Amino acid sequence: MMQTERQKEIIDSALELISRKGIQGLTIKNLSKSIGVSEPAIYRHFDSKIDILTSILDLLKKNSSRLFESEIEFNGTSLEKIEHLFQNHFATFVKIPSLTSVLFSEEIFRNEVSITKKISEIIEYNNDILVTIISEGQSNNEIREDIEAKDLAVMVMGTLRLFVKKWQFSDFSFDLAEEGEKIILMIKNLIEKKSPKPTSQAKLS
Repeated sequence: MMQTERQKEIIDSALELISRKGIQGLTIKNLSKSIGVSEPAIYRHFDSKIDILTSILDLLKKNSSRLFESEIEFNGTSLEKIEHLFQNHFATFVKIPSLTSVLFSEEIFRNEVSITKKISEIIEYNNDILVTIISEGQSNNEIREDIEAKDLAVMVMGTLRLFVKKWQFSDFSFDLAEEGEKIILMIKNLIEKKSPKPTSQAKLS
């Protein structure tokens, strides 16, 4: 559904508020003060705080899906595709750090079925595409085959998630993109298929 300009303004203000006060600081009262409108004015565009958060997650899902799908079409190796995925996600989080507070705060919404379902959809969708990329790399002899693609995907996604969460918990105190390059190199080194070392006999000949 197409958002109105006012809805976009409310979402932008909600993200800015989350950035300053954390996810628990997002209330309709705080939001109305931040924008400079009455609380009923907010409710004319969103039914509740959960409705606003759902819209934020829809935005994240749309952006994330675009990043993953573009790598499927990218004419490069699977390792390059995975590298681009990390770099593009780091760039997105650097641009809008408050997205991490929403995506990584599912424990706060344990009883909000719509929110946990939305977060699960994002994770599962991205995971499925990553499995496709890794499987392609295994078929092309680029990625190790001794571990199943689905298990390698868990390792890759888990590393990405933990690293970004560490950045969030540090109050964004380090350069995510710069430090992220080290993580990317580590991941590539772990999953890349290594050429077998020459045997002693081969060395002698």
